[in-house]
Amino acid sequence: MVLVEMYAGGHINPAVTLGLFLARKVSLVRAIMYKVAQCLGAICGCGLVKSFQKAYYVNYGGGANELSAGYSIGTGLAAEIIGTFVLVYTVFSAIDPKRNARDPHVPLSIVKII
Repeated sequence: MVLVEMYAGGHINPAVTLGLFLARKVSLVRAIMYKVAQCLGAICGCGLVKSFQKAYYVNYGGGANELSAGYSIGTGLAAEIIGTFVLVYTVFSAIDPKRNARDPHVPLSIVKII
């Protein structure tokens, strides 16, 4: 399903949109529109959670990410960079038209990462 979404243009993650733009697979205008849509979707999702699940919203700080005790900012940044690289690399390997083998597990790896 996600593999089909990627071909149709469903860039769920802004890092994927940026990666596809840098690889010249998406135009600048389309990349900007995807980013705007992703930000608006995040705002709408946050608003829905805040309105329907106020206790969870307050309990989890509105979904804001923070480092666990014992981890430095550098460690958190490194984890984000590595995780983002793995996500974008997996998406690129799944949509590469030059790839001969079409492994059935590739879409599952994308769903698992996201």
